Amino acid sequence: MAKANPEILKWARETAGLSLEEAASKLALGGQRVSGSEMLAAYEAGDRSPTQPQLMKMAKHYHRPFITFFLTTPPRSASLGEDFRRLPVAKRDEHQGSVSALVRDIYLRQSLAKDALIDTEEDVVVDFVGKGQVTSAVDSACRVIRDYFEIDIAAYRRRRDAHEAFNYLREQIEIKGIYVLLIGDLGSHHSSINTEAFRGFALSDPIAPFVVINQNDSKSAWCFTLLHEVVHLWLGKTGISAQTHEHKIERYCNDVASHILISADEVREVYEAAMRSEETFVLALQREAGDLNVSASLVAYRLFRSNLLNQAQWERASAELRELWLNSKAKPKEGESGSSGNFYNTQRHRAGGALISLVRRSLQDGVLTETKAGRVLGVNPGNVAEMVGF
Repeated sequence: MAKANPEILKWARETAGLSLEEAASKLALGGQRVSGSEMLAAYEAGDRSPTQPQLMKMAKHYHRPFITFFLTTPPRSASLGEDFRRLPVAKRDEHQGSVSALVRDIYLRQSLAKDALIDTEEDVVVDFVGKGQVTSAVDSACRVIRDYFEIDIAAYRRRRDAHEAFNYLREQIEIKGIYVLLIGDLGSHHSSINTEAFRGFALSDPIAPFVVINQNDSKSAWCFTLLHEVVHLWLGKTGISAQTHEHKIERYCNDVASHILISADEVREVYEAAMRSEETFVLALQREAGDLNVSASLVAYRLFRSNLLNQAQWERASAELRELWLNSKAKPKEGESGSSGNFYNTQRHRAGGALISLVRRSLQDGVLTETKAGRVLGVNPGNVAEMVGF
């Protein structure tokens, strides 16, 4: 077998965001005489050559195809769009490898989906993409988006809970040719990506626009993130988002998304009800927001933007709400058996009805192989038939 390129080994590790020690631990390298980091350093210096099983492990943990290690030079990185996040350097470095791998995977899925649309002559331009401007008034932008997707807020409010409300919004948006996916890891829960590093991603393509939401976020936040990323598409801005109001475009997307979901009058009503409550302000805010199928964090943001909370109060409320959510995640739900549910139903929900339908049609027409269909859906080829209902 040809030898792996030492330069590529080092590049792949570094772009995965791993130190020598971290990578050696994941790869289970080292022994009594030579430490794992020393062994890996020797591979990267060309003094020793990794075995094929070791290269297979590197491909898995570095999130690169096996063949990459035999290239003569590192491949040029594709543009991943704009980074709309405002993370401390340490946080950015900690998650950069996983986030970059996630975005590369999204680009691959989108490319395969777009090719399928072109091959089946379904490549209709989504005229919504790129038509907006940050200079548009928030109220005007809200009207455009509500009208285009025929979003009925009264119908949204009537949904049983935030999960059903999200399904309603998703259906309205997917009908118009936008693919909405829930992704929060690199294929297993062991590679879960924190919402502080990635909350949403918009791939602003006129034929196959993608919106990706971090499934690890609270269900009440999915609706807001979905609309936030839809505003990105309207502006024609491809990029990755996290929770911030400091970036001009993020602040604009936050404002438009939040105004679609809850009016100024409703915000004040929630605020006054929370102030009157005998509960703590944050608990009352959470209850009142839940009744409207919106997240309390969204309402707290609107209270801050409306000057009903100052920045310190908003940040304190946001921190308390996040702590409540983290605590709720750690507790088993009443009647929960510990099962994660039906695999195929879960994967269908993550991929979304629009993408499932496209893959089914493309398989029937012979446009996609099961291998490529699996890449689009994020599952093994052997799971594709069951997943799309063949």
